[in-house]
Amino acid sequence: MSTSALRSRNDQILYPDSDGQPMSDNTVQFRWIVLIKEGLEFLFRDRPDVFVAGDLLGYAEEGNPKARTAPDVMVAFGRPKGDRGSYKQWEEGGIAPQVVFEILSPGNRVPEMMRKFRIYEDRGVEEYYIYNPDDGDLQGWIQKDGRLQEVPDPRGWISPRLGVRFEPGEGPESLKILHPDGTPFKTALEMQEDAQAERLRADAAEESARVERLRAERLAARLRELGESAD
Repeated sequence: MSTSALRSRNDQILYPDSDGQPMSDNTVQFRWIVLIKEGLEFLFRDRPDVFVAGDLLGYAEEGNPKARTAPDVMVAFGRPKGDRGSYKQWEEGGIAPQVVFEILSPGNRVPEMMRKFRIYEDRGVEEYYIYNPDDGDLQGWIQKDGRLQEVPDPRGWISPRLGVRFEPGEGPESLKILHPDGTPFKTALEMQEDAQAERLRADAAEESARVERLRAERLAARLRELGESAD
């Protein structure tokens, strides 16, 4: 087949931006997807060459729209930030997402998860994490010799690519993900509450300084009335 004919055939192939599936099955899964995605966005906010996305459909092979997945969270180093309808690997310099997260829900099925695993492995995903918020179980795999090999113990595991540390706990939603400086990933609400608390502390400190300044001014005025030096 000629190159022009092949190009014409590929141009006719559709790569939908949606697979028709919901982003999440419940509020718990959604909360964790957003927490991880936004935490990573914040972590790499000063890196224009790191693309972070949530529930974005990704196509691994040009001409094969069935080779697709929609990871709950993905990170692609070496790719610019910006909006995309989908992530077509051949349009992204051949770069596959290096890190992928999946958050389990009751709707997940073993065959589908195995299909995703094989695609991620074949695409060259370097780190793959699955978290089940219902029981707190975290599993991780890292690429070695062309295969995703399981991390034996994810407790205290530091992601080679992300630099974040995982601290799984006991029980539902017990996972803590820590930034390289040791601070935990936080929800937008928690960050707003922290910012509000910081503003209140700053206002209180400013008011305390104002009161102290007025007290000093009154004392200096009283001393002048007594003919004493304010110094």
